[in-house]
Amino acid sequence: MKPLLAALCLTLLPMAGAHAQSSRVDLSGIDPLQVIAGANDVLLRAPDADIDRLFDAVHAASRNEGEARGLCALFEPDADRSLLGLQRAANALGEASRVRFIDAVAAVAISGLQGPPRAWDPAAGAQALKAATVTGMMLHDGFLLGLSSTGRDAASRQARCTAFRQLVDVLGDFEPGPRVAATRYLLGEGLTRYGSEL
Repeated sequence: MKPLLAALCLTLLPMAGAHAQSSRVDLSGIDPLQVIAGANDVLLRAPDADIDRLFDAVHAASRNEGEARGLCALFEPDADRSLLGLQRAANALGEASRVRFIDAVAAVAISGLQGPPRAWDPAAGAQALKAATVTGMMLHDGFLLGLSSTGRDAASRQARCTAFRQLVDVLGDFEPGPRVAATRYLLGEGLTRYGSEL
């Protein structure tokens, strides 16, 4: 889950400009280090409503089996999380999902660049994610096994993708406060952990 959401976060700044021109995503020419340097600050400044809108865009795409495969590919152990890899994944979404995603990312980027810093508690985000994981374990057989699977075979990849979709569904049923806290936590943690892969 963390690599996927980190990948989404890393597109925040460049895609705001891309949206004005086309619903196709073009991240060529973007300096990943500059994106990483500013993305955490953008996340802290973006209001809860815009973070939740980004979650909703991911949630909607995850409900489509074909689009979910593209999203799931971003958190595979051997995923291409370069900016070009992110571009390919975003462009693999259907037109409606791609537009919804770009709109949400642009809203986070714009509000995060213009808004004041917001206080937030990372421990609350971690707790919300833990609660979602426990709920997923209660609702779905094999959930934790899929979520923690590290194999590169087709069955392991499918198990991870299924668990990802289940986790996003669980978070979708949470109240906005905990859901946003979990999303913001995953985005921030993912940036720290996976930024070096770009």
